[in-house]
Amino acid sequence: MRGAKSDSSITVRTRSGISAVLEGSRSGPRAILLFAGPAIIASIAYMDPGNYATNIQAGAGYGFSLLWVVLMANLIAMLFQGLSARLGIVTGKNLAELCRDNFSRPAVLVMWVISEIAAMATDLAEFLGGAIGLALLFNMPLMSGMVVTAIVTYGILMFEARGFRPIELIIGALVAVIGLCYLIEIIIAPIAWGDAAMGMVTPQLPDAAALTIAVGIIGATVMPHAIYLHSGLTQARAPLRNEQERRKILKFSNIEVVLALAVAGMVNMAMVMMAASAFHKGHSDVAEIETAYHMLTPLLGGAAAAVFLISLIVSGISSSVVGTMAGQMIMQGFLRIRIPVWLRRAVTMLPAFAVVAAGVNATDALVMSQVVLSIALPVPMIALVIFTGRADIMGPYVSGRLVRTLAMLGAAVVLSLNAVLLAQAFGLSIPGLAG
Repeated sequence: MRGAKSDSSITVRTRSGISAVLEGSRSGPRAILLFAGPAIIASIAYMDPGNYATNIQAGAGYGFSLLWVVLMANLIAMLFQGLSARLGIVTGKNLAELCRDNFSRPAVLVMWVISEIAAMATDLAEFLGGAIGLALLFNMPLMSGMVVTAIVTYGILMFEARGFRPIELIIGALVAVIGLCYLIEIIIAPIAWGDAAMGMVTPQLPDAAALTIAVGIIGATVMPHAIYLHSGLTQARAPLRNEQERRKILKFSNIEVVLALAVAGMVNMAMVMMAASAFHKGHSDVAEIETAYHMLTPLLGGAAAAVFLISLIVSGISSSVVGTMAGQMIMQGFLRIRIPVWLRRAVTMLPAFAVVAAGVNATDALVMSQVVLSIALPVPMIALVIFTGRADIMGPYVSGRLVRTLAMLGAAVVLSLNAVLLAQAFGLSIPGLAG
């Protein structure tokens, strides 16, 4: 999956620089930037178009009252992405490979199937998001927008053949564009900061529809493929000669995870706050990306609408690249099979084209894809908790009691939300959530 070539100069220079920092011959802010990459790539999964759909619905329908869900999901994401990176650094294997080596063949096959379904749900969100943005910005058919998204995505993936560093720099630049777009949005939108602060720390689910959106937020924020991918991005990124260097790498990794996921969390909160500010009072029924775009111009001005579309397009393209990388790693890890990137790209994007061809509402498909992801999420979460808690796998780097407890609590939160959602889907009564 790494796809790195030994003659890829920018990757070679990065590896050489990392080694120099680890041995103490290089220091300073620029030296620290050499370690940035894996968490930034993983963070794009937390800002994909599925987040746009669920966050718009959350802000428009419930104002700031579901911000606490975004905050909780982001904290859970930090913990699990940190554990995933740790697993790769310590073991030199990714999560899918460890599942293959430690679980029974039937269990591995089931986990792989669930992970592939999650990959297709991810691609559905990414392709639709990018296509919707292009269709609205350039007034082209949605299907044409999907074709353009596919071509650009494939073009970016070709840089992976030159080593890990070029793709890290490209994704990092795209993350910066998304962050800048939402910084502009919250400057333009009149945010009630006091109400937003209360929404972050006051847990509440006003009704059953809020529960569905909350689970969608979890599914859009804590991503199954990102948990698999992060362990692979760190497993062989830099040569480690001793345990002191491994500890330094782990320290830098933890810092990067916190910073990258903090940015992703702030972007998600900005999405909800922008939707709450623009739509909640007087337009709370706004539930589709297209409607949100058309209403932003009269409410916040043309600049806000244009910035919204630019961020959506960048999100769709960049997250589609990351989704393909994760899909390759999942298949290779579980089955020891590696297929050409173009074939991987074609297989996972077929459901998205099918949805558009069938005339399904694009935003509804985005939200439901995030619910599918949330239901698939416990598989890598539970596996990660198991492996990072085993001394025979992690050695002296095994998770402590507090970390294991927090990880199990995070997994329990996701499992509980999923159980309630499934009960709701089958028409079972949920006390306190009628309506």
